[in-house]
Amino acid sequence: MSWTAIIVLAIGVYAMKAAGPLLFAGRSLPERWEGVATMVAVPLLAALVVTQTVTAGHHFVLDARLPALGVAAAAVALRFPFLVVVLLGGGTCALLRLLF
Repeated sequence: MSWTAIIVLAIGVYAMKAAGPLLFAGRSLPERWEGVATMVAVPLLAALVVTQTVTAGHHFVLDARLPALGVAAAAVALRFPFLVVVLLGGGTCALLRLLF
């Protein structure tokens, strides 16, 4: 990717982030939109994690990342500290890649 594209994208992202406070300065979002805004972040992040876990390029791939994600999800469900979740997920992936 060229530096020009990176700079243009960075300016676009910054403009999008600045648009919210500029457009809604001193006002809050309508109640309906506040509910949507708070609910959209978690599913979006989950979709990104799953997409990165089960794809490689343009192909669907099942490898050590999927069980590692399952172990990490179980650790989150059991309310383990974040560092432990990361270490369990990474360790699971590393162990499975070593064994298989």
